[in-house]
Amino acid sequence: MTKKTILFIVVAAFLGAAASSFLAGPGQTTTTDVWSGLRAWFPSFGSRTGALPFTGTRVTGATPETALQYEEAVTGAVDKTSPAVISIIITKNLPIIERCRGRNPFSDLPPEFQQFFGNDFDFSIPCDTGKTRQQEVGGGSGFIISSDGLIATNKHVVLDPAASYTVLTNDGRKFDARVLARDPVRDIAVIKISSSGLPTVRLGDSSRVKLGQTAIAIGNALGEFRNTVSVGVISGLARSITAQGEGLTERIEGLIQTDAAINPGNSGGPLLNLKGEVIGMNTAVVSGAQSIGFAIPVNHLKQAIESVRRTGRIIVPFLGVRYILLTPEIARLEDATDQSGALLKGESGNPAVVKNSPAETAGLLAGDIITEINGEKITLDNSLATIIQKFNVGDTVTLTIRRRGQTLKIQLQLEERP
Repeated sequence: MTKKTILFIVVAAFLGAAASSFLAGPGQTTTTDVWSGLRAWFPSFGSRTGALPFTGTRVTGATPETALQYEEAVTGAVDKTSPAVISIIITKNLPIIERCRGRNPFSDLPPEFQQFFGNDFDFSIPCDTGKTRQQEVGGGSGFIISSDGLIATNKHVVLDPAASYTVLTNDGRKFDARVLARDPVRDIAVIKISSSGLPTVRLGDSSRVKLGQTAIAIGNALGEFRNTVSVGVISGLARSITAQGEGLTERIEGLIQTDAAINPGNSGGPLLNLKGEVIGMNTAVVSGAQSIGFAIPVNHLKQAIESVRRTGRIIVPFLGVRYILLTPEIARLEDATDQSGALLKGESGNPAVVKNSPAETAGLLAGDIITEINGEKITLDNSLATIIQKFNVGDTVTLTIRRRGQTLKIQLQLEERP
């Protein structure tokens, strides 16, 4: 992430999640031309000021008392959570470039012409001094999940292993941060600062999130304005997107969609309900579209946090297939026997079943349709990847397979994603 360009994570959103090309479990992902990335350019701001004014949705058709109650609920949620919301400052050793005196291109002219060209032009050129200095190159947000300094943020915020990360707390203190773990699949990272007695957020339950409920996003807007709040509603659930930025392309599934303002900078910050509970982590916006942002459900984050606490890293179960989710239309195009489920299909020269994976060992084949895992049906809103995420490495699962009109039951053991 560069400070001026701030290429956040740019996404091509497939709001219906009609098909996905995925190396499961929720494992490696691939994209096809169907999911073309939309690129965005976010302008930087010239000054670094304090907090932006509160921005929120208007409450219409309500009595003054109802509107006041709503406002108090929003401000109460913000008051509970904002002490635990932090800014992340990204710095990196960059070359010091100075201007050096260059050769005068008119120096070979006869002396009588030198007076016209020799002294009135700047012939300096940029040159590398061979020295470096720490320079701020970007920023993001995060939130404290344990009083001893465990912090959740987006993977793309702390992706650069050569960068240094500084945490700025709500009360103005600064701490050096170290990255403990980056999720190999989802846009999640866990970092740590050395402190104690820190305020923490309250983690909610994203399985209880409903369409239309209020959503409150807090973060470091555009990397420039700290402690910014925006309010909207939950616009969609179980969304799938292809995220692109900083040379990274990955398929992210099971996201919460909201029209609360999410932008470069407040990515990694919390998405709250009116109780002040974290229901998601802000992660992405759609390029060229207004009021379409996405957050990772907090239940996914809980899994990652538990994995870090237990093993020191984020472990993800792996099945080892590429697939597309079926709809009646896609089933007709693919000449599939079923109208729902995950059709195993390779793309761009990559096989449908990954070599040496649990899927290959169990005998899965290209063209198979996985309809259920342990009796749980695979649908557009409940993808194969979403179901696999509920299991642990080493778990044995039973797949219901449709193969050439026949129904098969295949058992296999999930492995850790390579």
